[in-house]
Amino acid sequence: MSVAPGRSLTRRRGRTVALSVAGAVLAIIALAAVAPGLLATHDPLLTDVRAALQPPSAAHWFGTDQSGRDVYSRVVFGAGRSVGIGLLATGLALVIGVVAGSLTAVAPRLVDTVAMRIVDVLLAFPEFLVALLVVAVLGPGPTNVALAVTIAAVPVYIRLARAQTRTLAAAEYVEAARISGVPAALVHVRHVLPGVLGAVSVLATIGVGTSILAAAGLSFLGLGPTEPTPEWGLMLSAGRNLLLQAPWVAVFPGLAITATVVSVSVVGRTLRARTEERGA
Repeated sequence: MSVAPGRSLTRRRGRTVALSVAGAVLAIIALAAVAPGLLATHDPLLTDVRAALQPPSAAHWFGTDQSGRDVYSRVVFGAGRSVGIGLLATGLALVIGVVAGSLTAVAPRLVDTVAMRIVDVLLAFPEFLVALLVVAVLGPGPTNVALAVTIAAVPVYIRLARAQTRTLAAAEYVEAARISGVPAALVHVRHVLPGVLGAVSVLATIGVGTSILAAAGLSFLGLGPTEPTPEWGLMLSAGRNLLLQAPWVAVFPGLAITATVVSVSVVGRTLRARTEERGA
């Protein structure tokens, strides 16, 4: 059943607008993460008890928290830690997943079966629950949170990398390269690995948002950075008991998390849709 041209055009325009807005949000988040001093208006660690819990104003755009610290500046400085953990975890998971998935695809059948059963077990649980269990074993802290989120995300990339490796390895041009006498390792690096990385990278774009959300969730539970570190999940946790008295303390870090995750998801899903359209 074909889609009407007008509806298709409207859909494309909607995607373009959503992608533009998402790109603008991510550009601001990236600037805050790389150079927070350019956007912040106050020292994020400076306390002033006399200015505690002030509502948003010209002096404090997002108000102040219970210690009198500027919430806006803390949100800006928190971008580096919150987004950084998500990017680091996703990057490590992607590398580990591609390597492990590619090796599993060409491994003996017994090894492949055992590895895939382990992956299936891990995929049966939500990523956040797996990350929570890992932190419970390793202990709290920013490093352990990043490691936990990485371990929780790896199974998805292993499965996709394995499937892509098997599909590409059976392609005619890859078979032709083998027949021509090119070493198997070189064939994999030149012809298989780029395709695997392309497919997994699209998934990783969406996975960044999931990793950021998982890291923020662990910080919210008190398993990540500790006070007075500006980090979105920790700030959200600190303001959860002030929702009636001073909602801005929790609302703005929560909006930062939401805007980042939604924007990353929009970009990732758009890339995936375009990749599927090219492959159709």
